Amino acid sequence: MANVTMSKRALVRIITFSLAVILTLAIFAVSYAGRAVKAERAVENGYMHAIEELSLDLDNIKNNLQKGMYTNSISMLSDLSEKLCSDAADAKNSLSRLPVKELDLTETYRFLSQVGNYSKSLAEKCAEGGSLTSEERKNIAALHDYAQKISGSMWDIEQRIGSGEITLSDTINAASDIKADGLVTVTDGFNDLATSDETFPTLIYDGPYSDHIMNKSPLMLKNEKKIDEAEALRIAKKLADGNELRLLTQEEGKMPSYVFTDGNRTIAVTKAGGMYSYMLSSRNTGKQTITAKEAVIRAEEFLAVLGIRGLTDSYYEIRNGICVVNLAAEQNGITMYTDLIKVGVALDNGEVLSFDMRGYLTNHTIRELPPPKISGEYAKTLVSGSLDPISSKLCVIPSGGKNEIFCYEVRCTGSEGENILVYLNAVTGREEQILILKIGSGGVLTV
Repeated sequence: MANVTMSKRALVRIITFSLAVILTLAIFAVSYAGRAVKAERAVENGYMHAIEELSLDLDNIKNNLQKGMYTNSISMLSDLSEKLCSDAADAKNSLSRLPVKELDLTETYRFLSQVGNYSKSLAEKCAEGGSLTSEERKNIAALHDYAQKISGSMWDIEQRIGSGEITLSDTINAASDIKADGLVTVTDGFNDLATSDETFPTLIYDGPYSDHIMNKSPLMLKNEKKIDEAEALRIAKKLADGNELRLLTQEEGKMPSYVFTDGNRTIAVTKAGGMYSYMLSSRNTGKQTITAKEAVIRAEEFLAVLGIRGLTDSYYEIRNGICVVNLAAEQNGITMYTDLIKVGVALDNGEVLSFDMRGYLTNHTIRELPPPKISGEYAKTLVSGSLDPISSKLCVIPSGGKNEIFCYEVRCTGSEGENILVYLNAVTGREEQILILKIGSGGVLTV
């Protein structure tokens, strides 16, 4: 009887131990699978990030080559060559992080190596007193055509990944040609990039000059009296449509502000002077009922109610049912591109859903501009012979630092019908900047 009892106990122990082992193995398997999924997801995220960076790098190369086709300045060519070298190096780095080793991308790497070196050699030649020959301009155009092809292929790959046509889930096996039947992998998407080598011979929109907007202390807030939270709340309520507001946070930095919210809308008021800094609404938009032109008028009317006039609309972008209008200050008919206000207008009913006045508060002041030493007509003669100048107007743009440059903006047509903006110093005639104007259903943008 005692022996039987011991056997039962042993059996119970064995079963208990076995269940414990099975449970441990199951937990280990689940844990291992979880880690594998996380590892695979990390790899996919890394690939996707590299693809996005490569797309942007190739786009930058394409745009800078296009600008190089139309520059008429040694200094501008030198600036573009530096950008091309940097973008090409970044593109090669991004490409090296993708699982495309089995594809022959030798020519793509050769293009990325040569595009920077060639533009650099031309810049050095011009710096020594030479000038671009018609053959060299043709070479730049050929490089641009090639860059346009591979840039287009790259964006197509990214779109196909986004739509699910190309999957990143099998990229590790793809390098070993192991893939499920019918599965299209990211490596397959690069076939166009490889075959295009046979033809081988550079927000919402922030405005063309907004990178420099927030780099200095706001001129309009200088010497303004500080207000307290209660006064800031009273000012913010004027834009709250009767909704209750609460303090969300207090921003510091160059433009200290009180930030309020009603849950769907955020309104910032500067601590100095009590001026509106920005507003943002999270409302979703419905079917479009007004045009972009009507949205521009609505933006101007909204600013007039706030007491801000004397602005001119420059560029706009349409995204997710919202038209973001960029308006710049004018002084005696001269456009101040640094004094920028962005207004987001809903295209379903014309409601202003957002605005950003930080650029305007930072830069707006009355300038003492020197009289231009060249005329607008003469400025047109200074652009590249590859361009057909259409019009010119005076404007102020930022320099590479925190200063400003008084310029003529000469609008031109390129050899293939592109809209090109060339900025020439109104005092010296020096070519300061070139922008490519993109006009389409999504807005009027610059690159």
